[in-house]
Amino acid sequence: MSAPLRAEFAREKGDDLDPVVPEWLTVPDVAQVAGVDQRDVRRWLQERELVAVRRGERGVASVPASFVTPEGPLNHLRGTLSVLADAGFSDTEAIRWLHTPDDTLPGTPIDALRANRKTEVRRRAQALGF
Repeated sequence: MSAPLRAEFAREKGDDLDPVVPEWLTVPDVAQVAGVDQRDVRRWLQERELVAVRRGERGVASVPASFVTPEGPLNHLRGTLSVLADAGFSDTEAIRWLHTPDDTLPGTPIDALRANRKTEVRRRAQALGF
């Protein structure tokens, strides 16, 4: 990935994501939305079906609400997170990229994933690694 493009997503503090991520969920919130136990949410985080960042003074683990559906983690998110990790993105960078508008989609990559357009999103994510 080119240095200028990479630098655009390179901030590491979770609170810096507030301008691009409209809503956050804590682990208990995710469990409630998905109708599962908090242990399941922690497993999803451990298995990278979801990612979280520490936010606020207390450093509470928070997940973008756009990553969660009543059925659990958003379909196609895990594979997309893997592609972004392979491109060298941290969790914070991946969250920022997924929520940053892309005129070629249109909308944000997370909007495209929610519309089942994973191929378009992953193609763009893979290109970031070069």
